Amino acid sequence: MSAYIREDDHIRASVDWVIILLYLGMVLAGWFSIYASSYQFDSGVTMFDLSGRAGKQLVFFGFSAVVAFIILKLDSNIFDVFAYFIYAFFIGLLILTIFIAKDIKGSRSWIVITDSINIQSAEFAKFAVALALARFMNRYNFKLMTFKNLSAIAGLIILPMLLIFLQKETGSALVYTAFVLMLYREGLPGMVLVSGLCAIAFFVIGLRFSDVELGFVSLGELLSIIIMILISACLVFNYKKDRHAAKYIILGLIGILGLTYILSLFIPVPWGIAIAVAIVALITYLLVLARKHWSMRYVYIVLFVIGGIAYVSSVDYVFTKALQPHQQKRILVSLGMKDDPSGAGYNVNQSKIAIGSGGLLGKGFLHGTQTKLKYVPEQDTDFIFCTVGEERGFVGSVIVVLGFLVLILRLIYLSERQKNTFGRVYGYCVAAIFLFHLTINIGMVIGLTPVIGIPLPFFSYGGSSLLGFTILLFIFLRIDMTRKRR
Repeated sequence: MSAYIREDDHIRASVDWVIILLYLGMVLAGWFSIYASSYQFDSGVTMFDLSGRAGKQLVFFGFSAVVAFIILKLDSNIFDVFAYFIYAFFIGLLILTIFIAKDIKGSRSWIVITDSINIQSAEFAKFAVALALARFMNRYNFKLMTFKNLSAIAGLIILPMLLIFLQKETGSALVYTAFVLMLYREGLPGMVLVSGLCAIAFFVIGLRFSDVELGFVSLGELLSIIIMILISACLVFNYKKDRHAAKYIILGLIGILGLTYILSLFIPVPWGIAIAVAIVALITYLLVLARKHWSMRYVYIVLFVIGGIAYVSSVDYVFTKALQPHQQKRILVSLGMKDDPSGAGYNVNQSKIAIGSGGLLGKGFLHGTQTKLKYVPEQDTDFIFCTVGEERGFVGSVIVVLGFLVLILRLIYLSERQKNTFGRVYGYCVAAIFLFHLTINIGMVIGLTPVIGIPLPFFSYGGSSLLGFTILLFIFLRIDMTRKRR
């Protein structure tokens, strides 16, 4: 290992100080927020007291800073050379976690070292997966759009996701879907990204209107399939520039639905039959176009339609069979299908009250009533943003969000300037993970997304989270330093 340690007298000249300053500012703001959210009146616990969470977070930061400095001193080639070994190590750690972790709040994702030190392996596996993807895609003459390469990349991402799912950490597992954004930058067709967005939309629509039956389909299934047919018309126009075909698909759909509506005024007509006719007509028409123009793109759209139908039909089964009862309840509350202010909806309701009470400029440091009286559960971890909103108000909340956006945009900027695929891929992986955490964490705090329990980087209390994000970020800074010297 000593062969890979090097003295670098040019760290100050080559490291990106914009990201360093953003990192320090966020960690400092997070430290103040943790103290504010865990502060108790007349407790006598100061920000530096190791018996309090703020004091412990300061220790976590000190250790993270040491690790960050060591990373900056390493030869950047070490991350490329040992990428697969690092990945294998953390996959082994994830497997070990399943068997030795204790059940903490329904999750088996924490390895207990001592009474006060726990390690969450899922937080460290993120940078390991990012390194493995960067190493794999950095090969000479690499082509993303081959079955072999796509299968290998999917395996690298899905394996840790499955292991984390087995730890009953759904939120941490879903973070790994963020790597798709990196793949999109590296040449993954936009249709794949569209399919992912459609999967989310169809799940929400299918579930939200599943209680309205229209023959042998629900209103949610009907709406999802109508949207899918309209998207198919857009794909035909976008990929084949076939304006007439797109127009005929839309007019055909309108004609079938309109005729069904007119008939339903006189006789009972199951809407399921109408939508089945529309699907058969669409698939037949696309296959005819594929044969006429000898184009596989029409066939791909057919596969999109068939896959979409299968997915829409499985939404109810996946919701009732694959998700845990508490996860089902959180989703139903988020979609407004169930009112549970004292149960699954309690956290979000209290969080929104705390953020709303902050007004424009906030109540001031240590003056937040909702957080000081502990009305918001997990207010120093997953719901730390409600403390920012209550004490710093709308202005402070916007500053925090803008800080993260500047960090993400800076990461993308540096990624685009990398001289090799390894640095660019890893940089986009880092940016994608931060973007996912920012969007989902703030979304669940203000009630826009279901509560899945993922931290806000550098703000939420926790040593594993802070250290994991620090390693993830500073590895990229070390890689970028090499580019600058060259």
